[in-house]
Amino acid sequence: MAGNEEALAAVILAAGAGSRMRSALPKVLHPVGGEPMIAHVLALAREAGAARIVVVVGHGGEEVARRLPDLLPEGAAAASGEAGALPGAGGHGAPGAAAPARPEIVWQHERRGTGHAVAMAAPLLADFPGDVLVLYGDTPLIRPETVRSMQDARRAGHAVVVLGFHAAEPGDYGRLVRGADGTLERIVEARDATAEERAIPLCNSGVVLARARLLFDLLSTLDDDNAAGEIYLTDIVAAARARGESAAVVLCPEAETLGVNTRADLARAEAAFQARRRRALLEAGVTLVAPETVFLARDSEIAADVVIEPFVVIGPGVKIGPGVHLHSFSRLEGCTIGSGATIGPHARLRPGTRIAAGARVGNFVEIKNAEIGEGAKVNHLSYVGDASVGEAANIGAGTITCNYDGVMKHRTEIGPRAFIGSNTALVAPVRVGAEAMTGSGSVVTEDVPDGALAIARARQVTKPGFARRLMARLGAMRARCEKAAGRE
Repeated sequence: MAGNEEALAAVILAAGAGSRMRSALPKVLHPVGGEPMIAHVLALAREAGAARIVVVVGHGGEEVARRLPDLLPEGAAAASGEAGALPGAGGHGAPGAAAPARPEIVWQHERRGTGHAVAMAAPLLADFPGDVLVLYGDTPLIRPETVRSMQDARRAGHAVVVLGFHAAEPGDYGRLVRGADGTLERIVEARDATAEERAIPLCNSGVVLARARLLFDLLSTLDDDNAAGEIYLTDIVAAARARGESAAVVLCPEAETLGVNTRADLARAEAAFQARRRRALLEAGVTLVAPETVFLARDSEIAADVVIEPFVVIGPGVKIGPGVHLHSFSRLEGCTIGSGATIGPHARLRPGTRIAAGARVGNFVEIKNAEIGEGAKVNHLSYVGDASVGEAANIGAGTITCNYDGVMKHRTEIGPRAFIGSNTALVAPVRVGAEAMTGSGSVVTEDVPDGALAIARARQVTKPGFARRLMARLGAMRARCEKAAGRE
């Protein structure tokens, strides 16, 4: 990719202490839509086509670096950079490495402003042949369409492109000062602005797209002669204009630029994210009976004609086929559901679960790391973990797969059209064959051949009249105890 001016690198700033969150967890790891905020930003960078991603860390950087591999679908580990890289990490790839990029970690040990933070990526990206997109790990709502608009502005010839918005209450946002021709002349931080500049409603989001070489060259010329005593990334606009370069503003809705600094901000970001995802599902042909009660993840894949009743939570890694019906109070994560299946109410599907077409999972059923075959039924009060259930099999109420021996997990195999009687305990590893049956209340510890019936319980003993005699005796004992207590 050397020499490719269309190439894109992303710098994600994630060094903030987040003190107003009142949390030991680094701010960028707080979740929105079931995933850390920085996962949303990484996904945005990748969707924009970033071939290099550099994450600038500071406070809590070790934890951020440790978590990064969990946020990458292909499981790539975070690579290090040269200057300020995490100790013990591997080497970084050549500029323009093929996407998807493996995030590279650099440190901002001193908090000297956004310009200083971006400059920490210079040893990695100063010679990058294309553009650099500056994003923020605590700003998870920016859409790929918005970044594409910024890229269009760059292709139109502007050296620097800034993402702006019209704020209902501009407050402490930096102001974007445009010239008569509509191009961007400079950005003024609120604390350095005049009264006239503070009256400008057009505000700075902080997101910037610029030629890599120009960006890092401009940053090297900036100083901290301002009210905050920091190196402002925003000063690159005026510096670029002084060199005869053009700068432009791309606008987006204010809600898209919401940055999270407090728990209240986090709640607002969650609400905005959920509203966006619900709206997208409704437009795609999904029925949400009470949209405001359904919670979704960023990567939820839900086909048309799915019906989702109130109070359903869909976590990360869920794929739902057409015609599925999710009943109320169900929770799903890391699972796949085939077309026409029904789930719930009060069902929990955990990671590794695969429900085939037409299967039924009913009330108060938990399934983990198991395959439920086509047309199979697990309708009531059961736990199926580390198991496979064949097509058209029926799992009776109260059935559990005893999959854990205190150290290891073991699998249960239930064949096609098998019938598991109510209140059966299947002690894994064990296999129940095709069209086999277990008697209700059985504890099954040995394989059941195809077509066989297994009954594994103690023989019933009936004692005529014993219940009445026992209850009379117990009643007399209670009366004596109450009488003795009364005398005391």
